[in-house]
Amino acid sequence: MTKKRRSQHSYGKLDKDGFIHRSWMKNQGFPDDVFDGRPVIGICNTWSELTPCNSHLRDLAEHVKRGVWEAGGLPLEFPAMSLGETQMRPTAMLFRNLLAMEVEESIRGNPMDGVVLLGGCDKTTPGQLMGAASVDLPTIIISSGPMLNGKHCGADIGSGTDVWKFADAVKAGGMTMDEFMSAEAGMSRSPGTCMTMGTASTIACVVEALGLSLPLNATIPGVDARRGTMSHLTGRTIVEMVKSDRRLSTILTREHFENAVKVHTAIGGSTNAVIHLQAIAGRLGIELSLQDFDNWSRDVPMLADIQPSGKYLMEDFHYAGGLPALMNKIKDHLHPDLLTVTGEPKSAHYEGATCYNDDVVKSIDDPAKPMSGTWVLNGNLAPNGAIIKPNAASDHLLTHTGPAVVFETIEDYKARIDDPDLDVDENSVLVLKGCGPKGYPGMPEVGNMGLPQKILEKGVRDMVRISDARMSGTAFGTVILHVSPESDAGGPLALVKSGDMIEFNGPNRTLELKVSEDELAVRRKEWEKNKPVSPYTRGYAKLYIDHVQQAELGADLDFLVGGSGSEVTRESH
Repeated sequence: MTKKRRSQHSYGKLDKDGFIHRSWMKNQGFPDDVFDGRPVIGICNTWSELTPCNSHLRDLAEHVKRGVWEAGGLPLEFPAMSLGETQMRPTAMLFRNLLAMEVEESIRGNPMDGVVLLGGCDKTTPGQLMGAASVDLPTIIISSGPMLNGKHCGADIGSGTDVWKFADAVKAGGMTMDEFMSAEAGMSRSPGTCMTMGTASTIACVVEALGLSLPLNATIPGVDARRGTMSHLTGRTIVEMVKSDRRLSTILTREHFENAVKVHTAIGGSTNAVIHLQAIAGRLGIELSLQDFDNWSRDVPMLADIQPSGKYLMEDFHYAGGLPALMNKIKDHLHPDLLTVTGEPKSAHYEGATCYNDDVVKSIDDPAKPMSGTWVLNGNLAPNGAIIKPNAASDHLLTHTGPAVVFETIEDYKARIDDPDLDVDENSVLVLKGCGPKGYPGMPEVGNMGLPQKILEKGVRDMVRISDARMSGTAFGTVILHVSPESDAGGPLALVKSGDMIEFNGPNRTLELKVSEDELAVRRKEWEKNKPVSPYTRGYAKLYIDHVQQAELGADLDFLVGGSGSEVTRESH
């Protein structure tokens, strides 16, 4: 006997409730037979003109609908909060969990049998997937796709990555403001996400590695007609997933996350993927520790020679063969037989894939960089962990001891970083507090602090930097992030003073504050008397601060971990 579809609890009743559900939908011109039991497919769209990465998703949604109709389903598009990374303040990350709540309740509360998630900007895809995972319907993802390569003075330039370089060049006197403004006009030339291996492209690659999208989802440029084609095919696929009852919980396992972490390593991906993958795993009840990221990435080098850690851009990556070509080169490190949204094993998506440019996608024997992935640091400065992206760091700084230069808040940093009297040199360690999940709030991408002007003028372009913040996936440098517990939660970071010696040993994975326990105890008593008081006393920000987990747990809200399923037993009238 065929299982009654979820949507039929609303559309299949020949009573008052069924009348209400069907009749009001018919004001959009739907005929009677679309409510006859065919799969109802929700299209969760984070389109917004305030999210430039996602500004073309209305067009892609139409392609999805064609595929759904063609496969015998009923496509119904609905909006979700859009988080424009470059536009939202104080940080889009503050609202990732709010988006997840909205997506979860929108899917659960409405009569759909499966869902297509349309998103792309850094926090939209993780937030959507977190919400969908807590409902557990058949789910498939379409990413926005990267922008076309940026252009400036005859050369390719990359989103974010070159912004940081150009800004430093202006401060150091090596670039004029006119040149800077000219680069601004040429960097973002089409709809789509950052075309560097920033967080958006990283998450798109991770989604594809997890088996939650069709092949090449991660790299087809946002304006390429083939992304429309893939969206059409995705519409067909989600209908077949519903018929087969292929839900997230029947696809994803711990081994899928291991594959994703190894792909994340091979692409030189954003540190933000760590925090998002942990939050997604938490919704599914899959164990994924911070240490897993270090353990699983140790034997895989960086193959994708893409900015910020390499030379090329995402458009080049696609033309070189995209993620299938890369995964084929690391196939001996992957679990090949894991289920995907297509019903095929993951190996079917990459086995035999051709690489068309070995300069863009290197080999394991001749990698872009031998060290990659995520180093997880521990020590008295980070009892619950901190992370660093070694492929974006300077080799000579991966073992370093120096005196701290402390900034208590981001405002303190901005006020003093370029002060000629600041007691700092290239051996110093810049320390920023108050930028963790609770402290900012929302854990902003400010960990890659710009260097002091007087240091830049000496030709220095990197220093060790430590904070409880995140950094953009487009950023680079010897930047230690996600220090936990954060300073506003009373972590040892809160007790650091300028002049304290900090010892960082990357190969040994240690981060130590060279201050005695007795002295730290005295400082802690003083901190308790004067600890920061949040100005947020109401609304979502207050809810977030009261319930957000620390970075090493994925910074989800504690009451959102896990799921409630898709069943709703009560009617609305």
